[in-house]
Amino acid sequence: MLVGLGLGPGDPELLTLRAVRLIREADEVFVPGRIAHDLVSPYREPVMLDFPMTDDEARIRECMEQNARKIAPVADRGLAVFGILGDPNFFSTFSRLCAVIAETHPAIEFRTEPGISSITAFAAASGVSVNSGFSVTDGSEPGAGIFLKVRSPKKKAAELQKEGYQTFVLVERMFFSDMRVYHDDELPEKSDYMSVMYARK
Repeated sequence: MLVGLGLGPGDPELLTLRAVRLIREADEVFVPGRIAHDLVSPYREPVMLDFPMTDDEARIRECMEQNARKIAPVADRGLAVFGILGDPNFFSTFSRLCAVIAETHPAIEFRTEPGISSITAFAAASGVSVNSGFSVTDGSEPGAGIFLKVRSPKKKAAELQKEGYQTFVLVERMFFSDMRVYHDDELPEKSDYMSVMYARK
């Protein structure tokens, strides 16, 4: 098992309790740089990996393959944790790393554990109160949307399909004991107030 673990925005006090537990329980913890290393090192000494900041796709691929060879044997026999600043599902290298590992080790399972993302951390650091819809982009054309408090998910998906959205995921009562996850045709007519829908074009 390989777990992509969010380490938050950089403040050691913003590590989640779950992050600390997984760091301690893992057979090995891998990190992509010095900041992540310093967040993890109070609990154990992690393995630092090289992930260069470059637009050279050949160089990126080469480093991904090198790192995959180090991580895969640990994930194959036990629990490997890859600690990432922010959240592993928001603009991180984790999904690309998983794809490379899966090419040679298809039996390895992957999952992510959330961390405080730069999006929510920014609001706290700047004192900005977000009370209406907003967009987040790295400069590329937005191809997805996240919708909060979706009480009529099937109806909402039908509306979004007219705007070109094709793939839908609904999470109801996220991280509660009765959490439910629905995909596309499984979307219910009604859902709990604490529901979040992801839609992709």
